[in-house]
Amino acid sequence: MNTTTKPVTGRIHSWDLSTGVDGPGTRFVLFVNGCPLRCLYCANPDTWHMRDGREATVDEVVAEIEKYRSFINTAGGGVTLTGGEPLLQPAFTASVLRRCKEAGLHTALDTSGFLGARATDELLADTDLVLLDIKSFDVRAYRKLTGGELAPTLNFATRLDRLGSRMWIRYVLVPGWTDAPEAVDGLARFLAGLGNVDRVEVLPFHKLGAAKYDALGLPFPLRDTPSPGPELVRRVREQFRERGLTAF
Repeated sequence: MNTTTKPVTGRIHSWDLSTGVDGPGTRFVLFVNGCPLRCLYCANPDTWHMRDGREATVDEVVAEIEKYRSFINTAGGGVTLTGGEPLLQPAFTASVLRRCKEAGLHTALDTSGFLGARATDELLADTDLVLLDIKSFDVRAYRKLTGGELAPTLNFATRLDRLGSRMWIRYVLVPGWTDAPEAVDGLARFLAGLGNVDRVEVLPFHKLGAAKYDALGLPFPLRDTPSPGPELVRRVREQFRERGLTAF
């Protein structure tokens, strides 16, 4: 009888090295394909569909990571899985995280939390840091902005707190969409009630992905939306700080 185990594979877009934007230190960042949300400001529409990615085995990914291991360790970094949405491919994501953890590498998962229920406790145990993207704290605005529901993300954040999993919160600041003072304060109060939030990153909306929409023949929904000015960015960061959170 053939007992050969079929290798775990996933659909990936690319990988890259980054510093300071995908977790601590210099990191190997793996972009996986597939996402259930359609955020109006998404900078990576080329990762929406799994069919557009290329198939890769966990062994292949780990072999590529190993090429940079000494550099990553020296720079105090690790490995971050992003996308797309890594939890759309939970078995592949879990396997990569487990292998990295076994290799002694710091691991991070960048997720919207919308599919947080697909993350097993074992997957999260192999994740040193969750970069949780909370798109809005207003239920109706969240639905219009992403096409999804807010509740799964908040439930996931609460679960991470219960498990003691460390979180960095990412909040994209889009004028007219996510800048309402009451919504920002509501999110700040929610996060302040958790014990596992290390920092909140307020990320000013930008249009750097507009060229990708043009290349794909897609309309960029927020093409006419301005980036937030420095005063608005300061105000939102200060709202988080007023609740005792560390905000950048």
